[in-house]
Amino acid sequence: MTTSSSERGVSLGMPELPAPAYPDDVRTRLEADARELIARYPDSRSALLPLLHLVQSEEGHVTRTGMRFCADILGLTTAEVTAVATFYTMYRRKASGDYQVGVCTNTLCAVMGGDTIFETLQEHLGVGNGETTDDGKVTLEHIECNAACDFAPVVMVNWEFFDNQTPSSARRLVDDLRAGRPVQPTRGARLCTFKETARILAGFPDERPGAVEEGGSAGPASLVGLRLAKGETAPARVVHPRDGGPHGTGASGEPHDRAAHEPSPAEHLSSHDAPQDTSASDPAHPAGPTAEEGE
Repeated sequence: MTTSSSERGVSLGMPELPAPAYPDDVRTRLEADARELIARYPDSRSALLPLLHLVQSEEGHVTRTGMRFCADILGLTTAEVTAVATFYTMYRRKASGDYQVGVCTNTLCAVMGGDTIFETLQEHLGVGNGETTDDGKVTLEHIECNAACDFAPVVMVNWEFFDNQTPSSARRLVDDLRAGRPVQPTRGARLCTFKETARILAGFPDERPGAVEEGGSAGPASLVGLRLAKGETAPARVVHPRDGGPHGTGASGEPHDRAAHEPSPAEHLSSHDAPQDTSASDPAHPAGPTAEEGE
């Protein structure tokens, strides 16, 4: 088997061939955008993350050309830029689809159906994890938790939320994306392509009509902690004692007047807070030998 000169160079540790340059008109446009981003930071190298989003918006993924551009304009080495580009999963290292369809497969989404949705989409689209459909429209991947557990199972397209999904609704979603039909996220701004999303993430204004007004909100389960932090308390939940004591009555046998007496946490511990009876703490129920030991 013959070996190409470029392969021989890599195997011998020789320097990699220079990355191709952007066409002059593209580089001029990107430089103007880059200067605007860099001006926002006291140290130019702090602009590396948005600059990587900028070059990603040009080609749909971070290419060697894009990393070379970032290095040149920030005065960094390509090794420094590559280290950052390969660390964060939001930067794509290979060509991908117009729509990044991510299915959450973390614990709650998985048990609520996320695993089934992911398997269904793999079969329906004929692609594996991180692969793109032949028409270049959809890249499918499983993703980590996106802090939307109260809407599980969640599917994200270009980081916009599609809540409470099912295998059938997820199939319709990807079919609509591939057919070019309008798709509206459950919450948040209307959907745009991955390249357009990358430019917004770089820090440029979101020019979609009504995008600012279309923001979403967390669900009730996620907002409980916020309400408690603000001093807004929900009515106490009474957990009856486990010793067979009177339910819904006071010590005298009379019914509780909840308006007059709300039980404190010390009076009604949940099963998670209360001490558990064990053989050491419950003399009435000592631990005995197992059936095998007694034989």
